[in-house]
Amino acid sequence: MKHEKSLSGGFDEIVARTKAALKERGFGVLTEIDIAATLKQKIGAEVAPYVILGACNPHFAHQALQIEPDLGLLLPCNVVVMQRGSEIFVKAVDAQAMLGVTGNAALVPMAESVDELLEGALRAI
Repeated sequence: MKHEKSLSGGFDEIVARTKAALKERGFGVLTEIDIAATLKQKIGAEVAPYVILGACNPHFAHQALQIEPDLGLLLPCNVVVMQRGSEIFVKAVDAQAMLGVTGNAALVPMAESVDELLEGALRAI
């Protein structure tokens, strides 16, 4: 995982701080999946807190989709907030690796910019 940060504190507080840091860098959170709650409800499994945030920067998404229409298969950029013991981790997708599967070199500069923004968001949490 290219972008990762370990934190201590309240899980819900870190989720909120993560959303705020993403927003400050032009990302909206399109989806929020509470994996722990879903697994509890669906199969009765007890797991540590785990949330997937589907983050999207509309400016870059629009540009990228103009270049590679099938890119929607790889969007949005997922950011995970997960707890292991007393530690909470925030991890973000590696946009360069993800977009690299397309083989479209025109996406590389955008992926680099998205990675910089995601890294900045993690630093700000």
